[in-house]
Amino acid sequence: MPRPVTLFTGQWADLPLAELAPLARQMGFDGLELACWGDHFDVQRALKEDGYVQGRLDLLAEHGLKVYAIGNHLVGQAVCDLIDERHRSIVPEHVWGDGDPEGVRQRAAQELMDTARAARKLGVSVVTGFTGSSVWHSIYAFPPTDQAYWERGFEDFARRFGPILDVFEQEGVNFALEVHPTEIAFDTASSERALAAVSHHPRFGFNYDPSHLAYQGVDYVGFLRRFPDRIFHAHMKDVWWGHGNGEVGVFGGHTSFGDARRYWDFRSVGRGDVRFEDIMVALGDIRYSGPLSIEWEDARMDRVHGATESAAFVRRLDFPASAVAFDAAFAKDAQ
Repeated sequence: MPRPVTLFTGQWADLPLAELAPLARQMGFDGLELACWGDHFDVQRALKEDGYVQGRLDLLAEHGLKVYAIGNHLVGQAVCDLIDERHRSIVPEHVWGDGDPEGVRQRAAQELMDTARAARKLGVSVVTGFTGSSVWHSIYAFPPTDQAYWERGFEDFARRFGPILDVFEQEGVNFALEVHPTEIAFDTASSERALAAVSHHPRFGFNYDPSHLAYQGVDYVGFLRRFPDRIFHAHMKDVWWGHGNGEVGVFGGHTSFGDARRYWDFRSVGRGDVRFEDIMVALGDIRYSGPLSIEWEDARMDRVHGATESAAFVRRLDFPASAVAFDAAFAKDAQ
């Protein structure tokens, strides 16, 4: 069967789930990847309140929807990051606490462990998210940066995420890092290095999102073929690049999304430069059977219009895998 088409709810957290669920069904989705912010899915309520998890499931079922994954990107970002005032606006108050950077990192790690426990109670086997990075600020090698400096960043990631991944193992849940600038892994080479840092922990893999790879010049189809057993989840998000006026480069020029000068910008799925037909073929080749989760972002377009057309576009491109070799019928014994 074709893969389920789902909506990541992170960009819709201004809407209560009771309002978003019927809208998602109306827009053509089979289910949701629930964000752990807004009122969509509360990790601590899931662990502490009787009936909370069943209530979420019942609400979705009322509208013919299932939940296939939960995403806790915002808390995950704080696990390895150099903490500043921006993080206060994205993490829960009980994670921020007094704002002491190391305390924030440790509380974020605990919250991510609790997210694995909450995912198991919800009945999902994938948590998507971020890791943050203590060395992202050194992405451009000046002042001169040697490999030992970057290696300390991967060691910090391994030290902080090792205990988290062990809890994911205990709960039977996978952590799927969205490979993304600002994370410990942001392209193929750094993804290989991140896997090595955690000794290829069985619960560490990737939430594939071609949009974050494409504008960097990374082979985003090759990424799937490089990590066939580590693609735990897939985001469908589009991007275009090379469309600016030459004033802003790939680093963004401190401009906002939607600025016409930008070299790259996110687009509604099917309206950018990502080769989704190639992606569908590669997903089939690696036997990925999970959801195709639309993370809708386009600064220029109404989101209901965009998410509706994105769901239809992805559904039209997807196809079930063949159970037979098409040329097998040429053999006499098959006739």
